[in-house]
Amino acid sequence: MAKSKADGRAPVGLKCSNCGFMIRHTEKGKNTTDKLELKKYCKKCKSVQVFKEAKIGK
Repeated sequence: MAKSKADGRAPVGLKCSNCGFMIRHTEKGKNTTDKLELKKYCKKCKSVQVFKEAKIGK
C-alpha cells in the first residue's frame, strides 16, 4: 500500500536573508535536523537571494 504525501513531509517557511520577506514554498522531511538554505527569487528585492528556514506562525 502506498503512503500518503503528508506522512513524512512538513511545510517549511522560508525567509529572505536580505530583506526578511517570508514565503511558504517548500516541504522538508521530518527526519532532517539541519536547516534549509535555498536560493530563490525574492519579489521584494527583485533578485535571487538566499532564503533560510524560519518558524511558521499559526
